[in-house]
Amino acid sequence: MTFRRKRTAILISGRGSNMRALIERARDPSYPAEIALVLSNRPDAAGLAFAKENNIACAVADHKIYAGREEFERSMQVLLELHRIELICLAGFMRMLTPWFIGQWQGRLLNIHPALLPAYRGLKTHERAMADGVKIHGCTVHFVVLAMDEGPIIAQAAVAVRDSDTPDTLAARVLAEEHAIYPAALACVAEGRTRVQGNRVFCGDPAIESAPLRVPFDG
Repeated sequence: MTFRRKRTAILISGRGSNMRALIERARDPSYPAEIALVLSNRPDAAGLAFAKENNIACAVADHKIYAGREEFERSMQVLLELHRIELICLAGFMRMLTPWFIGQWQGRLLNIHPALLPAYRGLKTHERAMADGVKIHGCTVHFVVLAMDEGPIIAQAAVAVRDSDTPDTLAARVLAEEHAIYPAALACVAEGRTRVQGNRVFCGDPAIESAPLRVPFDG
């Protein structure tokens, strides 16, 4: 059987830190996903330069020039189809997606969130976690659904919240875990190992099912 990597697009709005982690992981020819396109809604997104340096196709759909969200997304859809994209990873893509677009990519659209969902949906997750005095914080990779920061969870990683932490130091440790679990979660999906039942995701292989879960309690 011929091995074929899934053509994957990464959507960014800024520096694309998680984009870089995915690109670095996908350098391995045995990795099941090929980063075939980096698409940004901002022409000045810093992550575009890194993608170009790594010989990855880049495209821009500037949301400011469109009459509405759906017109903007239909332009993105054209670009995604042009590049024969099969999977999408959101990596700091700061636009709310419409039901139409999410419907086009149901089960093939992944996002990473800097908190242990379902806790701390939305923004300023590290500040809110520290204000609540939690001892464990982390990040989540999930399938995108209509509700913001919801959807079946593919992988999570946890870190201990230290007494000496600030939101910035906590964010830095969480980000390191994001860079570990996002490529692992994408691999699970690209290889067809995920099965969704209700709001639960099963990898289907007990030998690898725990691989995306990292709990470095180093507090």
